[in-house]
Amino acid sequence: KGTHHAVEAARRLGFPLTIAARLLQRDVPYFEEKVKPFLTDGIRWIGEVDEQQRNELMQKALCLLNPITYREPFGLVTIEAMACGCPPIAFHHGAVPEIIDDGKTGFVVENVEEMVEAVKKVDQIDRSACRNHALEHFSAERMAEGYEGIYEKVIAMKR
Repeated sequence: KGTHHAVEAARRLGFPLTIAARLLQRDVPYFEEKVKPFLTDGIRWIGEVDEQQRNELMQKALCLLNPITYREPFGLVTIEAMACGCPPIAFHHGAVPEIIDDGKTGFVVENVEEMVEAVKKVDQIDRSACRNHALEHFSAERMAEGYEGIYEKVIAMKR
C-alpha cells in the first residue's frame, strides 16, 4: 500500500515512523527491496498488531501516513485512525477523498512532497474533530441507517 512512500516522507522530515501491518507472503519481495533497507532506530517495523495495540499507537501518533497507491474502495485504516483522534494524511486514491474532510480531519495529498508538507501542518487538525467525524459518518449505526435507507428506496420502487 505504498509503505515506501511513508518511509521516504519520514526520512525527509527526520521523524520516527512505526509501521504496523501484516506482511503477506506475496509482499515479501516488496518489503525486502523497498522497506527493509531503510529500517533504522527511527523507522521500525512491528508487524501485525491487535485492536488494542492499534488504538494505542494511533492515539499517541502525530498522524497516520497512508500513501495508498491504488483505488482502494474503502479506507478502514483511515477511519480507524480518525476514530482514535489521529489525523490521516493519505494519497488521493479510491475512497480517500470521501473519507477525509481535507484540511479539517486530515489531508488528502498527491505525492510524497505534499505528504511532507501536510505533516508540517498536521497540528492545525483538531484531533477531536477527527474522532467526531469518524463516529458521525462511519459508525455501525450510520452504516445500518444507510442500508435501511437504500432498502426503503428499493421497496418503494417495487411498489
